[in-house]
Amino acid sequence: MEQWQAYADKFLKITPREQYLILLSGLVIIGFAFFNLAIESNILKSRQLDKNIAQLSADNKSKSSNISIFEQALRSDPNAAIRQQVLTYENKLTKVDTELLTLTSELIDPIQMRHALLELLKVKKGVSLLSFQLVGAESVVTSTVNQDADRTKSNEADLTDNAPSLSLYRHGIKLKLKGNYFQLRDYLTQLEEMSWTFFWQKFDYKLQEYPISELEIEMYSLSTKKEFIGV
Repeated sequence: MEQWQAYADKFLKITPREQYLILLSGLVIIGFAFFNLAIESNILKSRQLDKNIAQLSADNKSKSSNISIFEQALRSDPNAAIRQQVLTYENKLTKVDTELLTLTSELIDPIQMRHALLELLKVKKGVSLLSFQLVGAESVVTSTVNQDADRTKSNEADLTDNAPSLSLYRHGIKLKLKGNYFQLRDYLTQLEEMSWTFFWQKFDYKLQEYPISELEIEMYSLSTKKEFIGV
């Protein structure tokens, strides 16, 4: 307090001009201080605004990228992959149907076998049938056909029990013939021209005493029936 009184006495002793200068200088200093505070505050605010703008720009860029991805997804067909899978399965089914049709055309049922054997035993003149033997049915393929592929897994056991089975059997035939080469050749040609499909399994040609030869043939037919000959 005493020091402040000393400064006041000194101030009163100086000339009015010096007093004005001191007061003006004080006002300038005080004004500069307030101005500096205001400028510094604005600078801090400006820096904060710059950070906010940078953050908003980054967010906008990220959102724009997401929008582009969503727009691309909307332009694409969401069912394209499923359609492609369906098309693939349809092509597989078509191939299986074609193979099944080819196989079915080569099958002989028991009723047809009666007529096929009649043609098979029609030997040409000069050819003698020495022996004829039927081989028991042999299972080739046995599979279960699922009629309802959309059932849940909880019903798989019942589905397997109730589903129809598809079986394929091979019926063998053994023939032993006697005749000359050309007669036996003509008989084989006759077999090849039959409307029934037989598959060759064994072919054994032996010359006994010229011109007589013996021919052993083992062939088989395919059928979905275990019975060889029907009524």
